[in-house]
Amino acid sequence: MASKTVLIVDDAASIRATVSIALKGAGYQVLEACDGNDALAKLGGARVNLIISDVNMPGMDGITLLKRLREGAATRYLPVIMLTTEGSDEKKAQGKEAGAKAWIVKPFDPVKLLDAVSKLIQP
Repeated sequence: MASKTVLIVDDAASIRATVSIALKGAGYQVLEACDGNDALAKLGGARVNLIISDVNMPGMDGITLLKRLREGAATRYLPVIMLTTEGSDEKKAQGKEAGAKAWIVKPFDPVKLLDAVSKLIQP
């Protein structure tokens, strides 16, 4: 079975590194992007099974990225987990409305993150 690929979108290199270590340890391939624009550029040439995205980023934020993904035929059904410091109900509602499949607040538990990833990526 080919391993599944996860795209991590976060402006903080430390968060990308932490998430990447957890995912690689669980056998996933990992791509990284520093904001929504970078993520869309990377999606142009890669087969990705899931995206983990921050909400607050310069350039293009996570909610805008979600909306853009839902507009594209190839990315419309791509599962997205929001990994963010935002815990407000208003932001969660915006994320859910834009199509987020899960909302995990930082600091996060890698076990819970991997559990969410495994539920959203079909083998």
